[in-house]
Amino acid sequence: MGTPSDVKAGAKDAARKVEKSSALRWLARAGYVANGVVHALVGVLVLILAFGGDGETDQAGAFKAIAAAPLGFAALWALAVALCALGAWHAAEGLLTRDLRGDVRGAAGKWGRRLAEWGQAVVFVALGLFSAAVAVGVRPSGERAAENVSGGILSIPGGPFVLGLIGLAIGGGGVAFVVMGVLRSFEKKVELPDGAFGAFVKALGVVGFLAKGLALVAVGIILVIAAVRVDPQAAGGLDGAMQALLRLPIGPWLAGLVGVGFLAYAVFCAFRARYARI
Repeated sequence: MGTPSDVKAGAKDAARKVEKSSALRWLARAGYVANGVVHALVGVLVLILAFGGDGETDQAGAFKAIAAAPLGFAALWALAVALCALGAWHAAEGLLTRDLRGDVRGAAGKWGRRLAEWGQAVVFVALGLFSAAVAVGVRPSGERAAENVSGGILSIPGGPFVLGLIGLAIGGGGVAFVVMGVLRSFEKKVELPDGAFGAFVKALGVVGFLAKGLALVAVGIILVIAAVRVDPQAAGGLDGAMQALLRLPIGPWLAGLVGVGFLAYAVFCAFRARYARI
């Protein structure tokens, strides 16, 4: 068995091969398109809900909508492959994270970027596996799954504390998305052309990041409330967050804005597939 340094070197060599693979680069770009498709469908479902319709306004609802379309199973498998490839790309990027010029945070900044890349890797691989599960006939409920998982966490010693931390982490991720939208820090990840077209894509990114961030903050708040009440029925995912939003006095308008924001983020993801720094 090799030493820890040998294992680390071997992992980095494997990551470099992943990073240099032209096929994986192409699939990673396709993964951004796939992510855009999912967000577009979620945005449409949120808008339907805002206008008085019904349905699951989360990734589960989006994948089920694809499954119901002609040749939907083939589309789901294509999404699964592309999303998992994008996850593998982010995992390799996290392992090979390099020091950024001008970053005074040193090792802390490097590990922050590394954890961010690995977090995205987990999200994209999970979405890919979710798409594959729906392709083979599984019809999951995002809300029921969130309630079941929350119930399991609450049943263990210190469960409310753990669930509260999860809610704070998700809410913190939402705040990070909002900050990225406000500061336009996402521009570091893309090479956009100059002129009106580049400004248009940046505007889509700002709106999309703000909308996604606010949605994640809402999910985090719901989980924290469930932890405080020790009530798994109060927990939920994106669909539960939208349902809670609708109960506010101007809820339909807010939900509509979130839906439009998700559509903007979807279009941004499509452009990101072309202009991402890969």
